[in-house]
Amino acid sequence: MSKGYKLLILAACTLALLVVSLGAYTRLSNAGLGCPDWPGCYGFLTVPNESHELTIVEKNFPNAQVEPKKAWIEMVHRYFASLLGLMIVALCIVAFRQRTNKNHKQVVVPFKHALLLMAMVLFQGLLGMWTVTMNLQPFVVMGHLLGGFTILALLVLMYLRVHQPADVTAPSITGHFLLAIIGLVVLVIQIALGGWVAANYAAPHCSGLPVCSNIELFSLESLFHLPIGQSNYEFGVLPFETRLSIHFIHRIWAMVTALTLIWVGWKIYRAELSSKIRSAVILVSCVLFAQLFLGGLIVHLQFPLLLTLFHNVMAALLLLSMVRLCFLLAAKQGATI
Repeated sequence: MSKGYKLLILAACTLALLVVSLGAYTRLSNAGLGCPDWPGCYGFLTVPNESHELTIVEKNFPNAQVEPKKAWIEMVHRYFASLLGLMIVALCIVAFRQRTNKNHKQVVVPFKHALLLMAMVLFQGLLGMWTVTMNLQPFVVMGHLLGGFTILALLVLMYLRVHQPADVTAPSITGHFLLAIIGLVVLVIQIALGGWVAANYAAPHCSGLPVCSNIELFSLESLFHLPIGQSNYEFGVLPFETRLSIHFIHRIWAMVTALTLIWVGWKIYRAELSSKIRSAVILVSCVLFAQLFLGGLIVHLQFPLLLTLFHNVMAALLLLSMVRLCFLLAAKQGATI
């Protein structure tokens, strides 16, 4: 495994985190439809601002009004996402060319892993297109968010795999690894619920701590009121009580997630498997408590944009810390994930 390939993976991980952050900022600043077409912006590679360009926009998009700030937010996100896609293509090409060593006995780069990443990037590109062409349909928006998190997690997992010791033997999966997987699944559900809150613009509809100030409007039945059949979903289309219920379910599952990760972390920490695994548990715990604090602070301060953005970034970091813990537990027993 060349040092350059490892650096390319690390650069892709860093860029993926940036792309996820830019995607969150695009959603939070209501810039998802800053450019009503895809992949360009009103038919241009950059945001149109010259008089002749605006004339073309007026002709081709008669009902549109160019908002340069929102358009640039959207386009910057697309530029960085495209760059990430190119980097993943490069990772896949190198993995294919160097997938075995000279004796053709040992895999030295995770080619299947790179191939999965490539497939995810292509699907994520489709989701990005549908997000715009379907006018922020919440199911598509949530899928786009989860796709970004998945690509980020796969890149970090690839980085961990290329640094895995080569002398592991006798692979077996222990109960501690299964516990960590349970914690990871619970966390992914919470991230999906957070994406559903964001996709339906439901965050401000549940103010107050620890429960919504207007909790009497909560209804499990209203959760089945789906956002479908609309021509435009910007700023949300669901009734107030439905959005309140969506947000409150997100809060309830946040408590389930916190208790699950604390329990899982305690069980693994007590096992004294290794100092590295103990450190990984501590990292998960620190990010978890920071995320809980941020969630409460955001509600208390009435959902400021930058703090809400940081809440999204912390969710990504919590996911990555759990992926690392799962990887270390698997590697401890000579297995790979």
